[in-house]
Amino acid sequence: MTVLLGVWDVSVWALIGWTVLSCHLTLLSVTVYLHRAQAHRSVDLHPGLAHAFRFWLWLTTGMNTKEWVSVHRKHHARCEGPEDPHSPQVHGLGKVLREGAELYREAAASEGITEKFGHGTPADRIERHLYSRHAYLGIGLLALTQFVLFGLAGIAVFAFQMLCIPVLAAGVINGLGHFWGYRNFETDDAATNITPLAAIVCGEELHNNHHAYPSSARFSLRRWELDLGWGYIRLFSLLGLARVRRVAPRPVFRTDKDGMDMDTVKAIVSSRLHVMEDFARRVIKPVHAEQARLLAKADRPAFQRARRDLIRVEALRDEAARARVAAALATSEALQTVHRYQVELQGIWQRAGASQDALLAALQAWCHEAEATGDEYLQAFAARLRGYELRPFAG
Repeated sequence: MTVLLGVWDVSVWALIGWTVLSCHLTLLSVTVYLHRAQAHRSVDLHPGLAHAFRFWLWLTTGMNTKEWVSVHRKHHARCEGPEDPHSPQVHGLGKVLREGAELYREAAASEGITEKFGHGTPADRIERHLYSRHAYLGIGLLALTQFVLFGLAGIAVFAFQMLCIPVLAAGVINGLGHFWGYRNFETDDAATNITPLAAIVCGEELHNNHHAYPSSARFSLRRWELDLGWGYIRLFSLLGLARVRRVAPRPVFRTDKDGMDMDTVKAIVSSRLHVMEDFARRVIKPVHAEQARLLAKADRPAFQRARRDLIRVEALRDEAARARVAAALATSEALQTVHRYQVELQGIWQRAGASQDALLAALQAWCHEAEATGDEYLQAFAARLRGYELRPFAG
């Protein structure tokens, strides 16, 4: 009977606290070590801290660093396509929510994935002879230790620990994070921000922000967004345990700037998703609202339904969305004009192999033509575009 109760008599609240803390540490290890440090190289971790994360993941998940990184990098490279390992747009939301861990394991076992996408991950002696060779030994040790300490209650704790990654990471983030939520940026994929208060999964909830700027160590890009993982990274940096390599660009605007230069081009191209979000908010949306007010009341609902579709990238519009956009543009010449300039602006930085001189000339021509239309919103945006600069990251 003593064996079933364990050698450590603790309260129920202590067990609940340990369950929550251990799951939190697992999720933190995934976002800081596997995701931001290993997969995207956006932060460098002190070797001791990196190994602590690696050991904890071996103990609580059995996940292999090289395999996890490979699957995630392939997800970005093939996002929402038939080769995406876990897109709900391809596999269906239900399957990703229920079988996210299975999709991960299937992708990790696919031929050639680690050779193509797993470069730069740990290949030291302990990785080769322990973590990779005996991937499930750590999980077994965790289960045995908790059973000895807490008895049957320890096995219940272990069950919750084993559900943590399959449910919250493999299921919710890979599933809901590409299906439901809000979008700050119109990326080429369906990634969404599930909630602005990204604390449960340590920042991974801000998935649209991450897909907009994958190499950024910080996922929160609005003042009202909270990225708990970024908070930990800042703490580690203060302690000398981490060094941030890259964060998403944050443009600023100089009102005293009359013309464009190469610094302007660099700022615009590196923060192009900010530029297009700014264009949608300052040009497309107000023009659409003005044109809607001019329509007869009976015609407004159909016109207003196209508002969201107008700012989405073409690849994410279905047939119904394309029809709504076409109908809205046919209704309004003013909307046609600003939409054409939206497409032309987006096309500037999509020109393969364009030099900075060519980009500068194209942006200058776009601003000149936009101002010549006489549209007040286009004129104001062209003036704003000339003032783009990047705010340097202050360490």
